[in-house]
Amino acid sequence: MKKKTFEERGLIPRSIIRTFDRFRKQLSTGVENQIIQEFRISRYQVLVSVKSAIALIFIPLLINFILKSLFLLPITEFFWNNLQTEIFINSSQKNRALKELKFFEEKIYFETLVNSSDFRNISQESFFLINNKFQHKTVELAVDYNQQSIYALTNILTDFFTTLTIIFLLFFMKPQIIILKSFLTESFYSLSDTTKSFLLILVTDLLVGFHSPRGWDLILEVFLNHFGLPENKDFVLLFVATFPVILDTVFKYWIFRYLNKISPSTVATYHNMIE
Repeated sequence: MKKKTFEERGLIPRSIIRTFDRFRKQLSTGVENQIIQEFRISRYQVLVSVKSAIALIFIPLLINFILKSLFLLPITEFFWNNLQTEIFINSSQKNRALKELKFFEEKIYFETLVNSSDFRNISQESFFLINNKFQHKTVELAVDYNQQSIYALTNILTDFFTTLTIIFLLFFMKPQIIILKSFLTESFYSLSDTTKSFLLILVTDLLVGFHSPRGWDLILEVFLNHFGLPENKDFVLLFVATFPVILDTVFKYWIFRYLNKISPSTVATYHNMIE
């Protein structure tokens, strides 16, 4: 037996039937209770989502600040200054310090020549001043980079405990996380197609756009300095050349696999805005 290709239609269009059905539901006696119940559920979802977001953001930051300021920084400073003799935590710091010291030496020598009345004959007092400034700058750089090394080691320990805090919160706040995820998803999909497309273009241009490699260079530089890791140009070039491409592929797959099913009009608007 062959299946019917077209759906049978009645004498009254289905749109009119749906309109009357919606009108009938609005006139029913229990519609007020249903609306109040839906409002309570929506209000509960918003409150739980806001509290969860605040907890996930501010609790790790607070623990990070307390651990770093009151415990880890003094302990690291004591062990670093008393149990070893190094100043630099890696070779990159040493190279930067040498470049700064060389630039400072050339600068003060040039300024002494410019301010001297006779370029061919610099007094011994001027050389003494140059040497004194050079020694003062050397001590200043040593103190500065020694403090940078202490901060780098402290950041490693602090971020480790902060990560454990976030994992703990994610594990013990599973119901709240589910509600927060649902709220964010509904908030995103409730936006207009133009707004969603604008946000998608903004995010993609920031992460994988034409000017994004410079941004990734800056992020990697801050990351390496934060943890006191040595700078590696080959690693930076490899990361910038591969990670945005992988991210762009994952993003396009998400658009094709999920967003195209949930909101095809948004995908169409997104491609139109790109073109």
